[in-house]
Amino acid sequence: MSGYQDGRLRTRWRRATRLLVAAAAMSAGSLVLTATLTAGTANAAAGPVERAALAAPTVTSVTAGGAHTCAISTDGGLWCWGSNYGGQLGDGTTTNRSAPARVGTATWTNVDAGSGHTCAVRTDGTLWCWGSNFRGQLGDGTTTSRSAPVQVGTATTWARVDAGPSHTCGIRTDGTLWCWGFNRTTQLGVGASPYVANTPLQVGTATDWVSVSTGFGHTCGIRTGGTLWCWGSSSDGQLGLGNLAPQTAPAQVGTATGWTGVAAGYAHTCGVRSGALWCWGENGYGQLGVSGTYRTAPVQIGTVTTWSRIAASSDTSCASRTDGSVWCWGKNSAGQVGDGSTTHRSAPVQAGTATTWTGGLAVTDHGCGIRTDGGLWCWGDNSGGQLGDGTTVNRSTPGQVTLPA
Repeated sequence: MSGYQDGRLRTRWRRATRLLVAAAAMSAGSLVLTATLTAGTANAAAGPVERAALAAPTVTSVTAGGAHTCAISTDGGLWCWGSNYGGQLGDGTTTNRSAPARVGTATWTNVDAGSGHTCAVRTDGTLWCWGSNFRGQLGDGTTTSRSAPVQVGTATTWARVDAGPSHTCGIRTDGTLWCWGFNRTTQLGVGASPYVANTPLQVGTATDWVSVSTGFGHTCGIRTGGTLWCWGSSSDGQLGLGNLAPQTAPAQVGTATGWTGVAAGYAHTCGVRSGALWCWGENGYGQLGVSGTYRTAPVQIGTVTTWSRIAASSDTSCASRTDGSVWCWGKNSAGQVGDGSTTHRSAPVQAGTATTWTGGLAVTDHGCGIRTDGGLWCWGDNSGGQLGDGTTVNRSTPGQVTLPA
């Protein structure tokens, strides 16, 4: 980090996260539910376990939290697993789960996991959040943590939501953008006040937001014209504005259009523009995909122009190409780059050898992705059971996770 105060905050945040996860694991243990980790395609001679895996639901989206994972199945069911110290799994307990467990019986269209909380949109357009709430990130008007979903306001027009470590943002069907939670570094985009917002606040008056991504102390979003906007902390240039000055409201990143995806990490950001991949901000682990120190403006990663999707959180980045391959780079201490090693990478390396990745892609200290057959695969840190394979053993290459039938 380039600032002493931000460096101390970062150290405390990471230490607190590790202690909470460790405490939860020691006190609650891991409850293993019925799930099967599969590593290939079943054939006609498959046994009962393999046949059960084939009958299990496939998934349409996935999100990776600090040490938990959630996914939506093709029937609209929501499943969560991993660390549960704040109730972020939404099952009414604070018990860790090393295999997927369904969250109620409702059907859902969008989900995103923060460090210790989760938010999701139901098929009726209502928004629900659960888990840690010490900074009002659940948006229910309180700072009380919840172990089961609570509705955020009464609106029925939510389209998508994105949860960061301690703040959350969502977009409604009318194109308006709303944020809530911690605002210490003006990451809510509504000015320096309030310090904490426990209900959603509209960000400006624009009605053309199409996507939003929440980092630790900053936020970025894309509008319908393909323009990119960022705000909040710029301690390492993560806003991409060419300087280290914070922004209390959305500021446009350059003048280019053609942005189709953006992902905010801890103190870095990556985006896809016209098929090219760009990153900026902190680069201590190589999470920008280039060598050297932090960058205050977008720098292109290589010359490939077939990038289709980007994911970033903590100090790791992943992206998929139109040929169906997935590539990751940055911090790799738990194998979250997925290349079979625990070596930090300052340039994209392929995660596994498959070229059938599509749809969802998510990464924090663990990564997950969806393949063309709807199968879900995860890798990296597994200290809270977030890989969903019934263990707490890290994995440096993708392994399949099967939802219970």
